[in-house]
Amino acid sequence: MESSTDLSGHYQLIERAIQYITANVQRQPELDEIASAIGVSEYHFQRLFTRWAGISPKRFMQFLTKEHAKELLSRSENLLDTTHQVGLSSLGRLHDLFINTEAVTPGEYKSHGAGLTIRYGLHPTPFGQCLIAATERGICHLSFIQASEGGAIDNLVADWKQAKITEDYISTAPLIARIFATPEIDSAFDKEYQRISLHLRGTNFQIKVWEALLDIPTGSVTTYEHIAAQIGNPNAVRAVGTAVGHNPIAVLVPCHRVIRKSGEFGNYRYGSARKLALLAREFRADLA
Repeated sequence: MESSTDLSGHYQLIERAIQYITANVQRQPELDEIASAIGVSEYHFQRLFTRWAGISPKRFMQFLTKEHAKELLSRSENLLDTTHQVGLSSLGRLHDLFINTEAVTPGEYKSHGAGLTIRYGLHPTPFGQCLIAATERGICHLSFIQASEGGAIDNLVADWKQAKITEDYISTAPLIARIFATPEIDSAFDKEYQRISLHLRGTNFQIKVWEALLDIPTGSVTTYEHIAAQIGNPNAVRAVGTAVGHNPIAVLVPCHRVIRKSGEFGNYRYGSARKLALLAREFRADLA
């Protein structure tokens, strides 16, 4: 067991490593260079950093590089200039970095939906008024109205800043009818959900969490801890909770099926009563 002196000494090394990586990230220093700069072996540094930070030094450098690239793209830098300024050797490496960490291409991140047409509609449902929106690829947004319809639309626009957003109640009404059809038979209900295409956009971590939510069967619940373990990151329970809370497609990506390990149903973005109502509907289908 390590003493407090050991732990303190280890933190000093990690702090120096983070400072070195941050100062030199545009050069993309190799692991052996960073380890040498703080006076430890490459093997020891890899283990120590991963233990303290929860991610490898390489992943940490990817995070810094990606954040710098996002800042440059937000300032209207072109993709090739951004590639060079963040220290990557090719546009392909910038592409891979964004796909692996943001689940979108650099161009898609920069465009904020430019070139996409999103059609939305406001509709009544058994659980209150909702806003649904879809691209040609599938449903990209589904939320229940909280304070006002205008506020819900503003949130959609903020997520897809450059997209062409058009009100189209007629095209979205059939989607609502399918989503909120009475689930008389559980298997048929699941098959209907599976036929609905989704257009999910988020960080790589968020996408993993949302994909795990899609695996929760109708009429079942799971815990944040189980989701964290399922995506191979059992220590990321709090981050899983944050990702669940940012789910952009309610009901279809069933974040309402996640509860606390104590058995309490917990909070829900659209109110705890609505969460219980959604679960009651599904439990009824499960017992049919």
